[in-house]
Amino acid sequence: MEPVLFYGVPHGCSFGAIVALEWLGQPYRLSRVEMLEARDPAYLGVNPVGATPALLAADGRVINESLAILLHLASRDLERPLGFAQGSAAFDDLNHVLAFLHADFHPVFGMLFQPGKYVDDPAAQANALDKARAKAALGYGRLEARLAERDWLAGDRQSVADAYFAGVARWGADLGLFDLASAFPHAHAHLRKLDADPAVAFAHAIEDAAPAVSAGGFLGHVTLDVLKPRLAA
Repeated sequence: MEPVLFYGVPHGCSFGAIVALEWLGQPYRLSRVEMLEARDPAYLGVNPVGATPALLAADGRVINESLAILLHLASRDLERPLGFAQGSAAFDDLNHVLAFLHADFHPVFGMLFQPGKYVDDPAAQANALDKARAKAALGYGRLEARLAERDWLAGDRQSVADAYFAGVARWGADLGLFDLASAFPHAHAHLRKLDADPAVAFAHAIEDAAPAVSAGGFLGHVTLDVLKPRLAA
């Protein structure tokens, strides 16, 4: 049975996994999770903390966390590579970039999107936001330096690192934190290059609940209710 990706909206980091699935070209389905609404209790059986993305794999296993999902997808078709050969320098580089995006760059935006979730006092919030904004700038700076010297984030071609970047690097502009074009021109140019890719355009349309044209293996949406028997198996 085809895998199902549970993706979160709005502004979810799940975006990168949608892009990667499109690039992979194999059959898959999507299940939408509204992150600003209360979770269906059944979803806690998919992810105990209610987070997205989560991938219900073809063999019935559930894989959580973007890093694990993207590496899983990268290994699914070595003829249409989204990763690199294990043991190669490019493989190590890919793991390094994904780890940075997942563990260092992505988490700082939690405070920037929802400061009240982390800090109650307004004065303390302002201080925390300033620090988070500064850390985000450092992260963009690292990406900027990397992209000034190469066409892709890892190795010498498109990979799951670029898919993940497309989902998380947009947040600085979405939140009005930076003018990416002037502050981080190479990172901005990479985002624009990716935005022109049909898989990225598809992921944007999916997030916006707009008509979406798949160039990959998308078979449609499926609800959590329909998936409950499969999850219980």
